[in-house]
Amino acid sequence: MKKIIFLLLLTTSFFVSAQQQYAIEKDIHYYPDAINKSDKYIDSQCSLDIYYPKKSKNFATIIWFHGGGLSGGNKEIPNALLEKGFAVIGVGYRLSPKVKAPAYIEDAAAAIAWTFQHIDNYGGRSDMIFLSGHSAGGYLTMMVGLDKKYLAKHEIDANSIAGNIPFSGHTITHFTIRKEMGMNEIQPLIDEYAPLYFVRPDAPPLVLITGDPEMELLGRYEENAYMWRMMKLAGHKRTTIYKLEGFNHGAMAEPAFPLLIKEVNIIKKEISEKK
Repeated sequence: MKKIIFLLLLTTSFFVSAQQQYAIEKDIHYYPDAINKSDKYIDSQCSLDIYYPKKSKNFATIIWFHGGGLSGGNKEIPNALLEKGFAVIGVGYRLSPKVKAPAYIEDAAAAIAWTFQHIDNYGGRSDMIFLSGHSAGGYLTMMVGLDKKYLAKHEIDANSIAGNIPFSGHTITHFTIRKEMGMNEIQPLIDEYAPLYFVRPDAPPLVLITGDPEMELLGRYEENAYMWRMMKLAGHKRTTIYKLEGFNHGAMAEPAFPLLIKEVNIIKKEISEKK
């Protein structure tokens, strides 16, 4: 376990040429046209933006899922991830109460599948696709990355994900899903909608980042610490946890981004060295 009392990282170990140019394509539907035409909400909500280095090859990609409790928020490409030498994909997904579980998890899986199927067209590598997101976004990354059935529907093995790096994500069943079941936010549940239910030794590298235990949302740090411990007990060799003391649930994202970039570059180097 890595404990961080104060984190201020202004630079990373990966430097990008000043001449590197980037492009962005917006509002790309990740479901097939037939589905978009048959469902107005999917058509309006389920799209992604891709930001990528032009005229570059073999770059890594971070798929970013926004927060908002599964009931709010919009797709975004965080400023902290710009001009770092890799592609960033911001994903929009359906929200509660218009839909219920597992619709938003299925959307996350469909967006990830689109990336696996298309990133090589932009110059990226399909074996260097990372998942990340804040809060509800972090929850979605862990659900799709650990419960293999969601990507299996797209004929993709979840173990093909290069790394899963959630920011302060639920590891128990998400409070919005519990609300859909008639439960309250402090009544815990670990069922088929809990990443904790799917701990396994063969999962991709998992990097858990949370804020201060005394400032976090409900018991978010303790959930992640339990996830870290259970993955270790399950025999997983690449689970790491960071605790950002002094930062609450919302503020923890800013110091977490340098950690995300650091971990992506470490894993990217490991993958490259295996080739």
